[in-house]
Amino acid sequence: MRRASDNDGVESGMPRKTSKKFAAAFRASRRPDGPESSLASRRAAASDPLVRIDLDRQCLELRVRGTVRKTWPVSTAANGPGEREGSECTPRGGHVIRVMIGAGAAPGTVFVGRRPTGECHTPALGAAHPDRDWILTRILWLSGTEPGRNRLGPVDTMRRYIYIHGCPDDTDMTVPGSHGCIRMRNDDVIDLFERVKAGTRVIIE
Repeated sequence: MRRASDNDGVESGMPRKTSKKFAAAFRASRRPDGPESSLASRRAAASDPLVRIDLDRQCLELRVRGTVRKTWPVSTAANGPGEREGSECTPRGGHVIRVMIGAGAAPGTVFVGRRPTGECHTPALGAAHPDRDWILTRILWLSGTEPGRNRLGPVDTMRRYIYIHGCPDDTDMTVPGSHGCIRMRNDDVIDLFERVKAGTRVIIE
């Protein structure tokens, strides 16, 4: 039987044992008057990297000052776009990377509830657990920035546990297949992880 914590985008509720770092990030994401609303933050953001996820093309672009610096294939939700809790859809609109998890972890490291299990994904492990939804290598936990669309209430991206994360490298990146998250190949998500930071803007459209 699958647990909610094994599935991308469908974890239910804050974990009972949550680190201070995660709890602080979660509380910060609830504040409607967060740092992204200030003029100084908006000016600084203009020169920061921007992640754009194209749902139609199933790709993720990293842009700096309007120029595309890198593009990677991704796989988004099998259920298509949508913001409602329980929909297992990929949310649209403006987001930020709220928390980055897995720095230094080996490629293929398995995470459940955002914590490493001690496993490393292999074809044999995947074959032994064919119904498991794998969250591997790195996690970039997203938080919406548009109240009523993807932030707060029943459309809250962070409360829905929507991540950019690694997945088995044999996953088809041309077909939407996740439960709401944005899946990337392991080497690709490591590359992205090294190029962004907490607070980096993400647009999904």
